[in-house]
Amino acid sequence: MGSHSKMALHFPATIGWMELHEQADEVYDQRTLLEFVAALIADRDDEVAKEVRTPSSPYGAGANGWENGTIEAFLDAGRRWAESTNFGETQGLSGANPWRQFASFLCCGKIYE
Repeated sequence: MGSHSKMALHFPATIGWMELHEQADEVYDQRTLLEFVAALIADRDDEVAKEVRTPSSPYGAGANGWENGTIEAFLDAGRRWAESTNFGETQGLSGANPWRQFASFLCCGKIYE
């Protein structure tokens, strides 16, 4: 992406995994990280509402792909991803952008098993 200082990111409230992953790739500073976190929260809230109406199998991910439904499981999954990939370095994430790395950490808290 070109000049980040003039770019405005606004993420939709209800999104799926690919959109979250793409949004994580666009995080480059405090503001865009917080916008991404808001989108991640909206995604979790949406899944919780869907699960109340139509529960998913207890043996798989939830309606929006959440594998980790408690804060402990979420943080542990992010930690395990970070340890196994050197915080994304083995997946091509640049160490020069810690904002993007942290957004990826949060994404992996959602889906990493």
